Amino acid sequence: MNDVKKHPAATPLHRILQPPHWPRPKGYANGILAQGRMVLTGGLVGWNEEGIFPDGFVPQVRQTLINIKAVLKEAGAGPEHLVRLTWYVTSIEDYLGDPKGLGAAYREIIGQHYPAMATVEVTRLVEAKALVEIEATAVIP
Repeated sequence: MNDVKKHPAATPLHRILQPPHWPRPKGYANGILAQGRMVLTGGLVGWNEEGIFPDGFVPQVRQTLINIKAVLKEAGAGPEHLVRLTWYVTSIEDYLGDPKGLGAAYREIIGQHYPAMATVEVTRLVEAKALVEIEATAVIP
């Protein structure tokens, strides 16, 4: 494990993997080493308990993250246990369009924990009004 360096934002729960001489990612980790019970979500979208979507990309992301947090809570987990998020977006332009708003929504719900992440642009999602769908993986030590 000599090639594994501790990331400044690493938690005692998981170890952030940062290869030497790689630039530090902003808002995500290149990899995370975790051990424990896994929590896997389906692709969650940004609707509320009544199945209503807010207008706009950032508001939908905010609600999607709230929904992820609610599913994690059912397993006795929280955002600090997240090790991976896979984002499916209908528009990369929307995803990149308001980085400050997106970051603020993320930090409000998830905090300063940045797991490994991937973002994929898709033609559409199953729910026609959904602009984003996120799959989450968490590990409870």
